[in-house]
Amino acid sequence: MTTATAPLADTFWATSLRRWNAVCWVLFGAMAVGLVTTAPPGGSSYRSLALLACVVLCYAVLDRFPGNPVVRPQVYLSVLVLALGGLAYAGSSYAALFMVTLPHYWMFGRTPRASMGFLGLATGATLAGSLLRQGWSAEFFGETVVSTLIVVAVGVLIGLWAHAVVEQSSERARLIEELERTQARLSEAHQRQGAADERERIAREIHDTLAQGFASIVVLAEAARAGMAEDPERSARQLRSIEATARENLAEARELVASAGQPGPGRVASGSVTQTLRRTLDRFAEDTQLVVDADLADLDCDQQTRIALLRCTQESLANVRKHAGASTVGVVLVRRPYGVELEITDDGTGFVVGESAGFGLDGMRKRLAELGGRLTVTSSVGDGTRILAMIPPAHEGEA
Repeated sequence: MTTATAPLADTFWATSLRRWNAVCWVLFGAMAVGLVTTAPPGGSSYRSLALLACVVLCYAVLDRFPGNPVVRPQVYLSVLVLALGGLAYAGSSYAALFMVTLPHYWMFGRTPRASMGFLGLATGATLAGSLLRQGWSAEFFGETVVSTLIVVAVGVLIGLWAHAVVEQSSERARLIEELERTQARLSEAHQRQGAADERERIAREIHDTLAQGFASIVVLAEAARAGMAEDPERSARQLRSIEATARENLAEARELVASAGQPGPGRVASGSVTQTLRRTLDRFAEDTQLVVDADLADLDCDQQTRIALLRCTQESLANVRKHAGASTVGVVLVRRPYGVELEITDDGTGFVVGESAGFGLDGMRKRLAELGGRLTVTSSVGDGTRILAMIPPAHEGEA
């Protein structure tokens, strides 16, 4: 029996033993009464009672103290073998004791080999005791040997069948336990992955909304302070833009707090993606005084696609504002047979795409990848930058 299945088999045997105990005590008592009432008085009767008492005492100690270092299961079975041989020699109720204790070989033997070994010793001791008492007679061969072997054969078949059942049950229980552990680990992994995905989503939303808004506020505040004396009207417009951006950031912050623990994209005002992008581009042109050339097809998209296109536009415009040093920005939104395309170009300083380590481009790639889309960035130093976002038809149907 393997180490994994041994505890399960031990539980089975312990349960079976508890059920058999009550029957054993009744049968032991009946055997003692039978010896007292039917056996003729004399030394033989007393020896039989003494042998039975030894068996009962060992069994009681084993039952009451299963971890006893003196009376172990092997000790009890050895005493039982000797008692059967002695009772067979005395001719006193050995057959009854043999049948009563037959299950004990399988309960206490632990393994089929040990059980078969003790059962063989008990059979041999019984036959040896009977042979010494009866001699080589027809009665010995006709009754004792045949009846003993029949009882032993039945006991062996029942015991082997019980062990097979236990092995199957133990293996089944082991597989169920292993499956439960695997399911528990899988559930924990899903929970950890879900938490990581949610943290990444919130970080991306904060970067694409709050962080960009704060960056715009800083740039506008610096420009307003620098031009307050020379161009008060322009500074006033910039202050209004700061106020509007701050209000939008406040609304975005409240939305992020409200959506905490609810995976999914942040809220974007409903309506045409074209209208949403045009408002964003108008605000950008007003704040930066750059030329924005927009060619936006009139498209209706689902919420996820609209959010992705808006976030890509916001991130691209923020990079133009902070890094490009451009004078003109071009934005093209068009529906292709393979999906929706958003192209944003600028005539700025450009950069080496392979050396870019910012969070923004990586966030755009992941956002588009979640919708089955892709992001293509083309740029080189001194030649401007081209951002191309594509979202396939599965996520650009009408809202």
